[in-house]
Amino acid sequence: MTTPPALLIAGHGTRDDAGAEAFRAFVRELGRRRPDLPVAGGFIELSPPPLGEAVAELVRRGVRRFAAVPLMLVSAGHAKGDIPAALAREKERHPGLTYTYGRPLGPHPSLLRVLERRLAEAVDPSWDPAEVTVLLVGRGSTDPDANAEVFKAARLLWEGRGYAGVETAFVSLAAPDVPSGLERCARLGARRIVVLPYFLFTGILPDRVRTQTEEWAAAHPDTEVRSADVIGPEPELLDLVLERYEEAVRGDLRMNCDSCVYRIALPGFGDKVGLPQQPHFHPDDDGHHHGHGHGHAHSRSHAH
Repeated sequence: MTTPPALLIAGHGTRDDAGAEAFRAFVRELGRRRPDLPVAGGFIELSPPPLGEAVAELVRRGVRRFAAVPLMLVSAGHAKGDIPAALAREKERHPGLTYTYGRPLGPHPSLLRVLERRLAEAVDPSWDPAEVTVLLVGRGSTDPDANAEVFKAARLLWEGRGYAGVETAFVSLAAPDVPSGLERCARLGARRIVVLPYFLFTGILPDRVRTQTEEWAAAHPDTEVRSADVIGPEPELLDLVLERYEEAVRGDLRMNCDSCVYRIALPGFGDKVGLPQQPHFHPDDDGHHHGHGHGHAHSRSHAH
């Protein structure tokens, strides 16, 4: 029987210890779910362990091939460039190592169901959904394609669920910001608003969303505002990551390149077309755990 490829989970990283530990616990749970697979996970920046250390761990366990899944909701620069560049670097560090690369999670129906649960937990059971406006808050990116994916998630969450509306905002790097998103909801007539963070785990940015929400609510006492929780390590998330793993193993990736700034000259982003991939610098990755390679990847093709 052929041994299946190992599973490598690639995370962004956070300065929030609880958020980083939530990621590490999630990776451990994946390993318990699939005892037939070597499973490891690492970050591209900010948090230990670095992605290179996770790959080295797999190599020490005898792994020669793996499938990498980015634990990210949208396909922004990290998923399109930083992680592929880091993986290319690891291939140089470990001659003979091969891998396939999966796609980000996206607004999958199972995650939309989790978001719906988070909304139900946040509202009063007596509230009519038709009187509730939702503000879905994403991380925000300099990549317009990634920001558009958050709007897509908002629209899919709205469809068929009976809310008064689902608006969109971002906590960093993109407009509208959280206060502007709440103001838009109010101007559209909302009297009950639930702010829903479009994040997998706790961290500095979800905490910032909650703080900004509370500040806006205090200044607008006529509007009832509730804060929902992040998605969290729900069974649906575990199932979806394994689904993305199976896709990568089969080579069934179905990447959407139609609006990728690295392939298409979108207005204001023409300088990004064809940029080489560069891995993030991770302070915990000193490059000495492997004995091969030196730093940047040489590939110029992006993760599509």
